[in-house]
Amino acid sequence: MSDDQPLQHVVLIGFMGTGKSTVSKRLAEHLGCAACDVDAEIVKREREEIASIFASRGEEAFRAAETAALDAVLGAQDKLVIATGGGAVLSSVNRELMLRKGYVVALTAHPERVIARVSQDPDRPLLQGGVRERVYKLLEDRKHAYDFAHLTIDTTDLTVDEIVNRIAEAAARNGQHSNS
Repeated sequence: MSDDQPLQHVVLIGFMGTGKSTVSKRLAEHLGCAACDVDAEIVKREREEIASIFASRGEEAFRAAETAALDAVLGAQDKLVIATGGGAVLSSVNRELMLRKGYVVALTAHPERVIARVSQDPDRPLLQGGVRERVYKLLEDRKHAYDFAHLTIDTTDLTVDEIVNRIAEAAARNGQHSNS
């Protein structure tokens, strides 16, 4: 991280339950910057919980709020480690924003590990109903959605510190800029 290089954000993408929120906090500490969770930013901006936005206004309204929050966060002057929601990558506008303003890291995990991590979380509106079936269906629907990332890490059998170290090393090697 040389001083003559523009500071860019590190953007964590991936399916729910892959560790984005946890890793973002630890990575931010490691890099000496702040962490930002886009879902938390949406709640703050909309003054409404995500599950409530889905229930009262629908997924389309949530996705619009998500793009607005992502754009605002990516516009920050200070370097951030940004954890996105699992579906943020579904929008081409969001993917373009992430690539233009950050070093994008996709976190993946084995489906059964994802199920174990998210099955007890009531704040996941896309998992209402059968968790196992929904996870497998959404993973299939999104199997190529994270392919645009600069780096992909399978978090299934790694500790948070191992993930953080891999991201920090790769980001430093790649000068933290996108190739787009």
